[in-house]
Amino acid sequence: MTEKTRAVQRMQDYIAAHFTEQITLAELADAALFSPFYAARIFKELTGLSPADYIRRVRLSHSALQLRDEPCKIIHAAYNAGFESVDGYQRAFLREFGCNPGEYARCPGPLPLFTAYGVKFRELWKEPNEMETVANVFVQLIDKPARRVLIKRGTAAAGYFDYCQEVGCEVWGILTSMKSLCGEPVCLWLPMAYRTPGTSEYVQGVEVEPDYNGVIPEGFDSINLPAAKYLMFQGEPFAEEDYCKAIEAVQAAMNRYDPAVIGYVWDDTNPRIQLEPRGERGYIELRAVKAV
Repeated sequence: MTEKTRAVQRMQDYIAAHFTEQITLAELADAALFSPFYAARIFKELTGLSPADYIRRVRLSHSALQLRDEPCKIIHAAYNAGFESVDGYQRAFLREFGCNPGEYARCPGPLPLFTAYGVKFRELWKEPNEMETVANVFVQLIDKPARRVLIKRGTAAAGYFDYCQEVGCEVWGILTSMKSLCGEPVCLWLPMAYRTPGTSEYVQGVEVEPDYNGVIPEGFDSINLPAAKYLMFQGEPFAEEDYCKAIEAVQAAMNRYDPAVIGYVWDDTNPRIQLEPRGERGYIELRAVKAV
């Protein structure tokens, strides 16, 4: 990584740790180890947002999830998001999401939440990786219920980075705003039976109840998946900058694993599932199996 990327990443990390507090440009400059003027300039260059706009969007997205999940008064959400007045918070929420926070709290729907992607990941995924050691991978048999999945299709993507280039990374914000059966959005590699002509194998989506009758975001599709057994492969916790190696370690273990040792075979009629790579829990993938 370049020193400029490291500096902006340090500012992003500082914001993530202190977004509920008042953050000054001087504090961000201290984190970046550069002057306030240069720190603000490179932050805008690499994230596309000024530090103030970036912080505002982080706070508003966190407040939206608070309104969705907690019995929270608007005034508390406003102050928790760092706003000095309810009026200012309501105006900012309306500009960001196109709805009033009070209306959203009463009837939550899909919102384009801001996802604060670290700038370091743009460079890390391009770097060649060599697996120096064999990591421990935990394997568990789990049951997935019948469910409906609201998905955003790409055109030819077979993996995450191609998908982001085709569809854009903003999709994850919409998915995060929606309540999921498994507690978080999912990424899927779809078998041909679930693909439509001219669309991608790899998609992102959110699992909901089979009888879901809520809002389907514009440009999204839905598929119905049957109840199925899955083997969940979970790697060791990892440093965020090592996420590519963590993914490769789990996928290598999954490719070597023979489910026949527990009386199953792979069931490729069901999608393979990827969860968001999060360092504190390890990388997770799920692949369907069926009894021999």
